[in-house]
Amino acid sequence: MSAKAEPSASGGPASGKITIADIATEAGVSVPTVSKVMNGRTDVAAHTRERVEAIIRRHGYQRRGDDRSRRSTLVELMFHELESAWALEIIRGAEQVAREHGLAVVMSESQGRLTPGHGWLESVIARRPLGVIAVFSDLSATQLAKLRARDIPVVVVDPVGEPGTETPSIGATNWNGGLTATRHLLELGHRRIGMIGGPERVLCSRARVDGYRAAMETAGLTVDPGLVRYGDFHVESGFKQAAVLLARPDRPTAIFAGSDLQALGVYEAARAAGLRVPQDLSVVGFDDLPLAEWVGPPLTTVRQPLQDMAAAGTRLAITLARGEKPEHRRIELATTLVVRHSTAPPAP
Repeated sequence: MSAKAEPSASGGPASGKITIADIATEAGVSVPTVSKVMNGRTDVAAHTRERVEAIIRRHGYQRRGDDRSRRSTLVELMFHELESAWALEIIRGAEQVAREHGLAVVMSESQGRLTPGHGWLESVIARRPLGVIAVFSDLSATQLAKLRARDIPVVVVDPVGEPGTETPSIGATNWNGGLTATRHLLELGHRRIGMIGGPERVLCSRARVDGYRAAMETAGLTVDPGLVRYGDFHVESGFKQAAVLLARPDRPTAIFAGSDLQALGVYEAARAAGLRVPQDLSVVGFDDLPLAEWVGPPLTTVRQPLQDMAAAGTRLAITLARGEKPEHRRIELATTLVVRHSTAPPAP
């Protein structure tokens, strides 16, 4: 039996090849525990898992057959749903960067679920992409652990909740966008401003609503709870929630919608109520999708740099796949107000 290599000055074996047993010794745990961590098992204490993973990363340990060069030249782009112009902007940004690096983008969908199912994870592991960009999704701790154990980095674009410290993410300045949109309406003279957010539990939606509240309160106005509604960022919910607001005897003179698609629903609800935009109702959206400047009237909206967000997420995933340390693990890109013709001073 050959003798075990003596540790080098850096803490690893003198041969430069570290084994699972070496990792277990350095971490002060058993070999089966290291194996559990590497296979993404959840029955390991969090602090133990973090210690073992840190040692694995520090030594650059790879299991036999885990050579990076054997991976496919794919980047996985995972959506909770793939049915809107919003998703198309994300795809364009990711494909541009992937093409620059000689990679291809494969897309998957979790059929409306913010957390994808077990089948998705198994198919990703089989494809073994360089990295996963999860868009507007919320991967479970188990899913993240299993991908991490197979050295498949995950980057979240537009995270649903507050991402953990181990998960890099790309977002936008949603709070400032909500503040800017509402201030624009206030500067036009509006005081009764309705707000239609996305899902209440989603981080970007909450931030936009909080920005709206901050602008109203800074202007010395009390936010009427009845003027704040929540939907799902789609046209139908914009129509439904706007119809409720416009049916009030003290209806709002302006509505800030949490997405451009919701704003289109507001347009239709206004038409159904016999109201004109912007003469009777001002409307502001969020995203600045290409369709925003072609609807009638062209939509005032907050530009969210979706293509840039996807491009940044893809670059970050490639950086991590190369084993390089990124400069930033949390990136927020700026939003800007684009004023068109859907907003005007309230009617006298």
